[in-house]
Amino acid sequence: MERLSKSEIIFKVISYVLIGIFALSALYPVIYAFSASISGKVAYELGKVVLLPKDVNFQVYSLIYNDKAFWISYINTLFYTVFGTAWSMFISIMGAYALSKKRLLFRRQFNFFVVFTMWFSAGMIPTYLNYVEMGVNNRWGMVFAFGIQAYNIILLRNYFESIPAEIEEAARVDGASEFQMLTQIYIPMSKAAIATVTLFYATSRWNGYFWSRLLLTNPLELPLQVYMRILVENYQKMIDDLGDLLTYASDSYAYAILVCSIIPILIIYPYIQKYFAKGTNMGGVKG
Repeated sequence: MERLSKSEIIFKVISYVLIGIFALSALYPVIYAFSASISGKVAYELGKVVLLPKDVNFQVYSLIYNDKAFWISYINTLFYTVFGTAWSMFISIMGAYALSKKRLLFRRQFNFFVVFTMWFSAGMIPTYLNYVEMGVNNRWGMVFAFGIQAYNIILLRNYFESIPAEIEEAARVDGASEFQMLTQIYIPMSKAAIATVTLFYATSRWNGYFWSRLLLTNPLELPLQVYMRILVENYQKMIDDLGDLLTYASDSYAYAILVCSIIPILIIYPYIQKYFAKGTNMGGVKG
């Protein structure tokens, strides 16, 4: 076993310490939010909750469990995330595959138009008016209207271009169609990039707030993030009215909903993160 020099040992120790500090700083807000959500009112208001909970009380989670509006918004967010991500990936994969082919007519022009949208946009007001004219004010409208992001198409296109052309030529000699080459060669060989882009889209859909708040008119179709905002606004009024009658900390309910909202991401991310670095690096090499 090769022995490390003194400088290498010092470098590794410093690296591990810095990484550990960074990991703890990223993890601390999540731990604090959970601790604050289950801590007693007095302990929280006196500032005793720093990391671990004090006077554990799960009352707010009981309230959330019985909150029908919360579960409706939760289901809406799952709907937007699942169907929205599936639609976005379908369009992105198809577009990226076409743009990666040098035989595509006007390929350079199409690529330019995709990149152009990353530099310039119509602006918020024209975009809003456009969505209103198209009737983007319901669940399916939110799914289809926000289908793709130019950066993700470029990421997939670059990854597809990195696949050796000899593999496609061999498949074409065997009589494979374009659809077969996409589904049986390109997609299986691009799992890292596809997983990375899927994570991008899913996170964006799950955290979607701004356009949902502006466009959706039916309260029963609002996603979780919008519901949380409305709840915090109304909850503050309730706190002002009830005051000392509350048996839990004033911010506990908001923290509890925050914890519930990030659970799916915390569950899914560890299974996808192993593809993240590889997918981003490979997809960003070629321009």
